[in-house]
Amino acid sequence: MAEKLTTIGFDADDTLWQNERFFRLTQDRFAELLADYAEAGHLHDRLLAAERRNIGHYGFGIKGFVLSMIETALEVTDRKVPGAVIAELIAAGQEMLSHPIELLPHARAAVEAVADTHRVILVTKGDLLDQERKLAQSGLGELFDGVEIVSEKTSAVYARIFARHGDGADRAMMIGNSLKSDVVPAIEAGGWGVYVPHGMTWALEHADEPEGADRFHRLDDLGGLPALVAAIG
Repeated sequence: MAEKLTTIGFDADDTLWQNERFFRLTQDRFAELLADYAEAGHLHDRLLAAERRNIGHYGFGIKGFVLSMIETALEVTDRKVPGAVIAELIAAGQEMLSHPIELLPHARAAVEAVADTHRVILVTKGDLLDQERKLAQSGLGELFDGVEIVSEKTSAVYARIFARHGDGADRAMMIGNSLKSDVVPAIEAGGWGVYVPHGMTWALEHADEPEGADRFHRLDDLGGLPALVAAIG
């Protein structure tokens, strides 16, 4: 007999509120500022390579993104990038760090609905201060029984989180827009993984859907979550 679902984890960025859209807008501005030195496609590839290199140093989030933009600007201009461009990149990062939160459709209703019957945990990665700011501004903070801001999302991390906040991963569900970070490792830990696609997903978060996984589910949006949770029991 299947274990009863008791604990539900939610990803934050691009699952409960908009995030990647602001990175894309800033990246477009970055391309405009460096247009005299590199074409947009090449610049995008160089920036992505810098972000991949720098995750181990800076982690995930806006601060690492800005530092990667500055590093890329220095590379493509042979260290001749004007100081005014660096200043604009820093200002763009500061603007991102103060941008108002925009909840995604059905986010509040979905969390409220499952919080009535299950423990709900926020599991997110990124810069600590920025994630705390976004949660506070979202108005959803009081709905969560626990909040975990981690440097990486792996099956071992989910196992620890759901053991600490619930009854173990085999009685837990993780919901998010990233197959790589939210869904696949949660299933590998023994839980349910629910994929809710977002129109924009960072290239480094792409992964294939887990074929044949009994505990994998896909929803078009969070509006279908309460019915799915009820069906699982």
